[in-house]
Amino acid sequence: MDSLIHSSRDVTIRSISVSEMNNNVYLLTSKSTGTQVLIDAADDLPAIQQLLEDGATDSSAATKLARIATTHQHWDHVRALADLVEATGATTSAGADDADALPVPVDVRLGHGDVERFDGFELTAVHLRGHTPGSIAFVYQDPDGPAHIFSGDSLFPGGVGNTQKDPARFTSLLNDVSERLFDAYPDETLVHPGHGLPTTLGAERPHLEEWRARGW
Repeated sequence: MDSLIHSSRDVTIRSISVSEMNNNVYLLTSKSTGTQVLIDAADDLPAIQQLLEDGATDSSAATKLARIATTHQHWDHVRALADLVEATGATTSAGADDADALPVPVDVRLGHGDVERFDGFELTAVHLRGHTPGSIAFVYQDPDGPAHIFSGDSLFPGGVGNTQKDPARFTSLLNDVSERLFDAYPDETLVHPGHGLPTTLGAERPHLEEWRARGW
């Protein structure tokens, strides 16, 4: 399975799509240290293991999967999580309010603004309440370029994530996405969603009030 690749100064980002639901799995590899973080072990362990193998070519050092980070608790994002933990021994992280629903113990329970520091790069947790109680976006700030937001199912091209037609959940999610992503990061920021193609904040920003008016 071919992976999509984005190379920045310090980190290479690879992604593959797995399962009948086209879930995106993301792998960040430090070019200098070989430290890797995988975001959303959604499904298809062999495909994820191939992604890790491909990612081994992205560093001058030996690669090691340090962390498996989960954006939210929904089953389609965690089907390979237990097997990948068993296969690699990597530690896990997730939003504090979703952690107990995951199929493995969560080593690091994240709150809004928490920074995970790895050898070679950092990821900032942005709590986006609404799609699930503990949905987390992970943000990598490229020192020489735009930030990368791994938004899970909270932000897509064309709208926010599904809130089951619950007005309170929708308002919560749109408010958090507006204040914690659109107000915090510039237009060139790249958004890598849990399904489908990437976008930028600039491409989506003009439509925020349209989303609010339609209610989904």
